[in-house]
Amino acid sequence: MAKFILLVVGGAIGTVSRYLLAGIVYRGFGTQFPYGTMAVNLSGCFIIGFLAALVEKKFLLGPNMRVFLMIGFCGAFTTFSTLIFETDNLIKDGEIARAVVNVLLSCIVGIVLFRVGSLLAEKL
Repeated sequence: MAKFILLVVGGAIGTVSRYLLAGIVYRGFGTQFPYGTMAVNLSGCFIIGFLAALVEKKFLLGPNMRVFLMIGFCGAFTTFSTLIFETDNLIKDGEIARAVVNVLLSCIVGIVLFRVGSLLAEKL
C-alpha cells in the first residue's frame, strides 16, 4: 500500500510541475510552437537520466524513492522521458534495431492513432 501512496503523491507533484513549467515557458515564448511541451519532455529526459544513474551507478535511490521519483513523478511529468529511458535500455542491451523500432512506432503510430481517434470522435 505504501508504494501506491508514493505513486499517487509523486504523480500529483509531477502533474502540477508539468502544468507549471509548460505555463511558464508558454508565457515566455508564446504558443506558436509547442515550446512548453518540448521543455517538459526534454527536462523530463534529463531528470530520468539523472535518476537512473543514481539508481544504477551510484545505488543512491532505494526502491521506494525509485517508485516515487521515476515512476510517480516522471511518469506524470512526461511519459516521453520513459520512452527515452526504455529506448536507452534497449541500446545498452545491444538491441539497436528494437530501439529504433520503439521510437519510430511510438511516434508514427502514435500520430496515426491520434488522427484516427480524432476522426472517429468527429463522426459522433
